[in-house]
Amino acid sequence: MPLRLFAPSTYLKASVLGLALLAISASSHAQQPVYGGTLTWALRVEPPTLVPINTPAGGAVDVGPKIVEGLLTYDDQLNPRPLLATAWEVAPDGLRYEFTLRQGVKWHDGKPFTSADVAYSIFTLKEHHSRGRATFAQVREVQTPDAHTAILLLDKPAPYLLTALASTESPIVPRHLYEGKDLGSNPHNNAPIGTGPFVFKDWVRGSHITLERNPDYWDKPRPYLDKVVIRFLTDASARAAALESGDAQISGNAIASGEIERFEKLPHLRVDKSPARYTVPYNQIIINHEHPALQKLPVRQAIAHAVSIDHINRLAWHGQGTPSATAISVPSRYHDASIPFHTFDLKAAEKLLDDAGYPRGADGKRFAVRLTSNPYTERRIADILRQQLQKIGIDAAIHAYDFGTYVNKVYTERAFDISVEAQSNLFDPTVGVQRVYWSKNFQIGLPFSNGGRYANPEADRLLEAAAVEPDEAQRKQLFAQLQRTLWEDVAAINIGQPPETVVYDRRLIDADPTAERIYGSFAHLYFTP
Repeated sequence: MPLRLFAPSTYLKASVLGLALLAISASSHAQQPVYGGTLTWALRVEPPTLVPINTPAGGAVDVGPKIVEGLLTYDDQLNPRPLLATAWEVAPDGLRYEFTLRQGVKWHDGKPFTSADVAYSIFTLKEHHSRGRATFAQVREVQTPDAHTAILLLDKPAPYLLTALASTESPIVPRHLYEGKDLGSNPHNNAPIGTGPFVFKDWVRGSHITLERNPDYWDKPRPYLDKVVIRFLTDASARAAALESGDAQISGNAIASGEIERFEKLPHLRVDKSPARYTVPYNQIIINHEHPALQKLPVRQAIAHAVSIDHINRLAWHGQGTPSATAISVPSRYHDASIPFHTFDLKAAEKLLDDAGYPRGADGKRFAVRLTSNPYTERRIADILRQQLQKIGIDAAIHAYDFGTYVNKVYTERAFDISVEAQSNLFDPTVGVQRVYWSKNFQIGLPFSNGGRYANPEADRLLEAAAVEPDEAQRKQLFAQLQRTLWEDVAAINIGQPPETVVYDRRLIDADPTAERIYGSFAHLYFTP
């Protein structure tokens, strides 16, 4: 049975005839799923909110998709598969997307899911989500001719759009609980009502979140688990101990890079090092371009010459990361491998700073910066960066925060100068990269947007042109020019893709059946006896 059908009409039609044909692991073919049990999931950071409708923050994208859903999910080749949408048609000119919505779906409060929820959610993402602002920038209208049809009309093509509709990226929320209310303070962000396989029960701050099986889930007989308990274990050694003892059965990026080899030898655990093809985690050093010294290109060049990415990879990632000199990560088909890393040259850095008017003072210091880091990054990166900056006379004081405070300090208070940031590169640069460098995506209080307040008309031109370019060869050329422009301007200093692991109990089956991996729904997951 084919997963995609093509109809000889004026539209390119994609339709999937069975959700059961999702990527099912070979192990699950050997036995029938087992019902029951409680999964304990160790989360490294307590989330600021649970619904990723206005934020791509870690935690929200972890927990949210278990409760709220998107229109589509994806296999490992990023081919779309049905979720809340059962079929879709894309016009040849790329300006019309028609979705047939699943019938009989209910929100957890019993209200019916309809096309009105889709229309509301898409325009909310377009206005309030740091990535959604680019993803849905060309959507001018969402027509809802009936309760189970949603038609997106675009001003210009958006060649990435059909891949941007996962639960973690573009969740659909209930209009009747959101419309007319302030989005940021809506209580349903922290006590979600969704259509997903699990129902929110409680959130004990500083301790855990409890989700329970949705008995009315549209994809019966799923889910198989009775309950998911999400424990907040911010210390890597505590997460490792919980996994080793069996107190937790799954965790993403839970253990220090130096522990991976040891964990691979533990008989009751499995370490999955396969990359998350949908999200593509990425680390980079964000520069606040409002800082008087950092506004100057020679100063940024000096910092780039003082930072050894190889040193960071060896010491912080134990050589298991995938460094990248450009804003687009190595796994992407748009990555330009011809762009080199800035040479590690302390003498060149010193001269650039002297010539820029920042000589060393009597104490050997040139100027001070506030250095912080996203808790989702290896803390040692900030320590290494501080040491490297001190060698060229820049006094970098580390400001360490919990995740919620970090987001507020960087994206609302803007109380930082340099930050080691973790932002997913995702499946397409328009979605994952544009938000970081597009001048129109600077907005106070918008998490994981253009936090550096970088503004470059040429970068804007290239980003906007690539976002609507349907020709793949032309699009690749535009992204190559963008990478070179950002590199020459030292818009940020890219580190690359950190080592990514999911550690889980060997009794767990179908822990990651889609391209979203651990960020998926857990609907397919079950324990063997």
